[in-house]
Amino acid sequence: MDVVVVGAGPTGLVAAVALARRGHRVRLVDDDRGPERDDWWTRRRVMQFHHPHAFRSQVVDVLRAEVPEVLDALLTRGAEPAAPRDGSDPAPARPGEPLPPGTGLRCRRMVVEQELRRVAEREPGVTLVRGRADAVLAERGRATGVRVGDRRLDAGLVVVATGRAGRLDDHLRAPGQSADCGTAYVSRQYRLRPGAAPGPMTMPIGAVAMHDGYTAIAFPHDAGTFSTLIARPPSDHRLRGLRHEPAWDAAVRAIPLLATWTDPGRAVPLTPVLPGGRLRNTYRGQLDDAGRLPLPGLVAVGDAVCTTNPVAGRGIAMSLMQVARLVALVGEHGDDHAAAALALDAWCEEAIRPWFADHAATDAAQSERWAGRDVDPTRPPTSDLVVSAIAADPSLMAVVGPYLVMAALPDSLVAVHPRVQEIYASGWRPPPAEGPTRDELAAVVASASPEAATALA
Repeated sequence: MDVVVVGAGPTGLVAAVALARRGHRVRLVDDDRGPERDDWWTRRRVMQFHHPHAFRSQVVDVLRAEVPEVLDALLTRGAEPAAPRDGSDPAPARPGEPLPPGTGLRCRRMVVEQELRRVAEREPGVTLVRGRADAVLAERGRATGVRVGDRRLDAGLVVVATGRAGRLDDHLRAPGQSADCGTAYVSRQYRLRPGAAPGPMTMPIGAVAMHDGYTAIAFPHDAGTFSTLIARPPSDHRLRGLRHEPAWDAAVRAIPLLATWTDPGRAVPLTPVLPGGRLRNTYRGQLDDAGRLPLPGLVAVGDAVCTTNPVAGRGIAMSLMQVARLVALVGEHGDDHAAAALALDAWCEEAIRPWFADHAATDAAQSERWAGRDVDPTRPPTSDLVVSAIAADPSLMAVVGPYLVMAALPDSLVAVHPRVQEIYASGWRPPPAEGPTRDELAAVVASASPEAATALA
């Protein structure tokens, strides 16, 4: 079968190789030039490309099943295994050795995409087509390919993996649901100096500090690289100045966790300061406004179906879970692409949509608290409140742990809601991490540089 995959991010790359290895002829369409060199890739129009990523065990599972050589290449380049399911840190892994079940990966997204693209470029059944897909082609009510500039790429199956900014099939599918994440963030990559150890770790992905009105996170990556990130409410314009390097450096020095990680004796910056914003939780199924499949032979996967607050690191995990399911359904249904798309849509409703709803509720509640509203213990607690309550009652971890690693859906937390409500009704609140409040951090930003002060005007 001839397949066109539109979009060569992680979702499209894995989908293309997986389908090719099952005997299909795949053309992979993307307008990016590819990596400039091993240590850099600009990746135009992908805002989140150089921001921190944490690759969950679901990502490792799909890579192991579909492109195991990519895992070996990532380990060779210094990616670090992380085992979130039991909270332990696995021993360093070597290429060719199997990773224990439940193991995630600490690595820069750029490195992951470089290795995936190398495999796709070498795969006999995959042809990379550089260009921008302008339209889905259709005849007799079925998708028949895409138009790329003045070229027509015919296909029996079109896979839309265009990411959160893609618009290729906007006019075909129903709009879906959308909610603001209520978060903006700024991050920066660093490299450890020779012989320097990483900073303190509080969880498998790195270290998280929940402050009064903002969050600070450190993410270890591959080969001694790491990122630090400050997430804040976008409505607080006083912190917009964090995108300016003097203000960022001053803020990082003021936050104890980040100051330890980025101490000049420990690490040096790799990138400029990178702002990120306009983040939304979205969910969009395969169907049109009338609840019908708009074009048999057309299917969307990845961020084209669901996006969530990136701070939780669930995006690529959910995307590759969809790819694995799609590939299995194509094998099961053969040329009946309508049946495959409908089955994928039903699966996403059960396995993916709950994560969108969870993020939408949690982000809305966090925005209220960042605005100064206290927790209402008479209301069912959002997932972040349940997770925070572990500090007051560690026994909650038995239920919360599977949720944290996406081995159980968000509704699994309902079982502990009564206990969590008791905790908050007692007056307990999560203590803020050591460091400045948001007002104090805003003062640090304002005093750090003329550019930051101007941003407040």
